[in-house]
Amino acid sequence: MTDHSPEFPAIARAAPSGVLSGHAVSLGLTALVTVLGKVLFERGNIANVGLLYLLPVMVAATRYGLRTGVVTSLVSSLAYNFFFIPPTHTFTIEDPQNIITVFVLLGVAIAGSQLASRLRDQALLAQASSTQNSLLASFARQLTGISALDELAVVLCTETARLLDCDTVLLVPEGADIVMRASWPPGCRLDMLDVTAARWALDHAEPAGRGSDVLTECEWLFRPLGTGGKVLAVFGMARSDARVPVSSEQMPLLISLLDQAGLALERITLEQEMAALEHVRERDRLRHALLSSVSHDLRTPLTTVLGTLGDMRALSGEQEQQLATARNEAERLHRFVDNLLDMVRIEAGALHQGIEPVDLSEAVASAVHDLRGILEQRTIRIGISPDLPLVMVDPQLFHHCLINLIENAAKYGGSDAAITIEADVDETGARLWIMDEGPGIPAGEDVRIFDTFARIEGSDRKGGTGLGLAIVKGFAEAMGLTVAAANRPGGAGACFTLSVPANRLKEPSAQ
Repeated sequence: MTDHSPEFPAIARAAPSGVLSGHAVSLGLTALVTVLGKVLFERGNIANVGLLYLLPVMVAATRYGLRTGVVTSLVSSLAYNFFFIPPTHTFTIEDPQNIITVFVLLGVAIAGSQLASRLRDQALLAQASSTQNSLLASFARQLTGISALDELAVVLCTETARLLDCDTVLLVPEGADIVMRASWPPGCRLDMLDVTAARWALDHAEPAGRGSDVLTECEWLFRPLGTGGKVLAVFGMARSDARVPVSSEQMPLLISLLDQAGLALERITLEQEMAALEHVRERDRLRHALLSSVSHDLRTPLTTVLGTLGDMRALSGEQEQQLATARNEAERLHRFVDNLLDMVRIEAGALHQGIEPVDLSEAVASAVHDLRGILEQRTIRIGISPDLPLVMVDPQLFHHCLINLIENAAKYGGSDAAITIEADVDETGARLWIMDEGPGIPAGEDVRIFDTFARIEGSDRKGGTGLGLAIVKGFAEAMGLTVAAANRPGGAGACFTLSVPANRLKEPSAQ
């Protein structure tokens, strides 16, 4: 155990040596008052010489407590009887009036002892409260200038060890583990039972270890640290002499220190989260500006290129193949720029919808036709009944969703694999499935695949820009639809499901 200097005050409980010294001082004062009384009594018969004995009683009760005051009261009454009440130098009292005087003196002395002792206890309480408030104010001032977790951990451990005369540690959760961030003295080590108690205190937000009701075999006492019911760290205390780390008198100070540290830790955590959020906002703002700038700057020249390529006529078969390749690549680049513009519209909340009844089979056929350049070598299986209800969607946004889903299947489903498009309807609504025959989607990535710029490593979705599926999700949610990704049941490849709720269906009879 290191040598600390505890500064926590408490109401004094006299040690045996303190009791003996208090009694000695009180008896000395009683003897002094007796000598003074004898001198005054010999110069004249003073009737109220007994009041002098109240002086040592008050001094004893004020300085040494009620017990010493009562003992001094008894000794003073006996001294008054022995030296001043006839017959003197005996404890015999002949005059009944003197008996009353002795007992009144004793009663007044005891009552005075109680009042003086109570006043002393109140003064000690006030002093303890003042000292504790001063300590907490000083500790709070130190915490206000702290902006890092490691610095807070060091200050909390060193100050608490100094004030409470114990070894201290601070542990914080990191992922699935709980790690030590600071200790006093430096280099403290925790065994398996200590770590278990710390983990229990973290998980249950209650004290654990020595001095608590849980895992009392542990040498350390761990208390949760946090605010608002949220535990952010665990603070531990121990003593090398195996005593309870914190006494009942020290517990209010410890709780106040941990409350202050909890507030500081919450502030530091919020500051770190705000800094991270501001970084994300700045990154998103720059990304939005870049997308907007690039997409608008490329749109006009691409339109010109597409128009020029459309007007050009080949003079040979080789030129015809070259022009077809150039047109396909220009159209693919044009779709990419459209995706950039669509993403800017989604993030800016500038989507304008014109809801109309749309036939699913016609919408799929239109999308396949627009992608004929990249689908010409593929087998497209379409299984959509013409009797299905119409869907109430924005035709342009819905067309973009189908374009991106079919193009995604063509890009990642294998160079010569078939693409299957099917639809069905039940009481919950209509569902459109677009299935490819590629490697599929890794487990647990079926949600992240729709994130902006997401590329799924180890799957068929690791290339590309990562915009197409994000746009599908944004447009679908804007129209009240949902989109989901999964692997095909009973076969290789991915399956994307576009779901239309029942309230957005229009029966053919109402056409």
